[in-house]
Amino acid sequence: MWIIAFVLLYLGIRKQYEPLLLVPIGFGVLLANLPGAGLGIVDASAVHYEDGTYMNLLEIANEYGIMNFLYYALIKTGLLPPIIFMGVGALTDFGPMLRNLKLSFFGGAAQLGIFSVLIGAVLIGFNLNEAGSLAIIGGADGPTAIYTTIKLAPHLLGPIAIAAYSYMALVPVIIPLVAKLLMTENEFKIHMRHMDELYPPKHAIKHLKVVKIVFPIVLGVVVAVFVPSSAPLLGMLLFGNLVKEIGTSTSRLAEAASGPIMNTATIFLGLCVGATMTAEVFLSPQTLGIVVGGFLAFAISVAGGILGAKVYNMFSNKKINPLIGATGLSAVPMASRVANEMALKYDKSNHILQYCMASNVSGVIGSAIAAGVLISFLA
Repeated sequence: MWIIAFVLLYLGIRKQYEPLLLVPIGFGVLLANLPGAGLGIVDASAVHYEDGTYMNLLEIANEYGIMNFLYYALIKTGLLPPIIFMGVGALTDFGPMLRNLKLSFFGGAAQLGIFSVLIGAVLIGFNLNEAGSLAIIGGADGPTAIYTTIKLAPHLLGPIAIAAYSYMALVPVIIPLVAKLLMTENEFKIHMRHMDELYPPKHAIKHLKVVKIVFPIVLGVVVAVFVPSSAPLLGMLLFGNLVKEIGTSTSRLAEAASGPIMNTATIFLGLCVGATMTAEVFLSPQTLGIVVGGFLAFAISVAGGILGAKVYNMFSNKKINPLIGATGLSAVPMASRVANEMALKYDKSNHILQYCMASNVSGVIGSAIAAGVLISFLA
């Protein structure tokens, strides 16, 4: 476990792979496995009495120390992932998606990996809750994976968090790998601006600022009605976006959400997740299944977005570069940058970043809704 901790720290510090998460997680792993320190997270069965009642937080702190206090107060309650989502919302611009609404459908197509791996994981021996937690890695969203796992299979929190953030860091490797397998050279060269010139949009948003303010309110209400389990994540995401879009009068709220609040939540989330990774939890066949299954979920999600764009092109005169479908993940904005760089390698004038962001941002919404569906049916 020390070796695993040092590897995570090396990847975060030296290689700069998701350092904001891998450094706290790696150090949390180290803390949890220091002999005699008592900083590892204990199983839930250890914090309740024979009559079924649970210890209060002060009793947990007194009996099992600071890391368990933080874990049961901030992680087990599901508090920190929605807080981080609020910060993400304050950093997100829904403008590209609202200007290209049809591209948002690829954010839905890219959820294919979640439901494909859910079925596969059950077939190889995971129970439904564990399979749902494993499958959500395909959404490429660390907080969503953590929140879903807290609700469905908290004993797998450490391995799933590590897999989720590791594959997010490997987006520059996974997207090109899948795209080159599924796309032709002509598809890489589809020039989106030329397509817009040939087939200009029939409708344009005249008051985009108003739409960007109304959108999070309306979407929040709709999603809360149809998929209430996704409301904690998506609701906080949309609130963060709303205070950003309102402008000067709420700018202090947006700055707080995306700055000190989000950074503080990230520190405690990483340390607590790392502290769950004791040897008896992590060094097991299940962990290997999570690593392999997580990669498949991620790769199938990328493939689902690409295939969705290819199917669309079969029925439309205005072609869409399938790389845009590949960005239907929740890894914003890394997935969009990677796809844009690939398009530029085939045509230096083919800048598709704004189109990719439409699909990419919709992937954030799609993964939160997918998590809500899993929680609704499995929790």
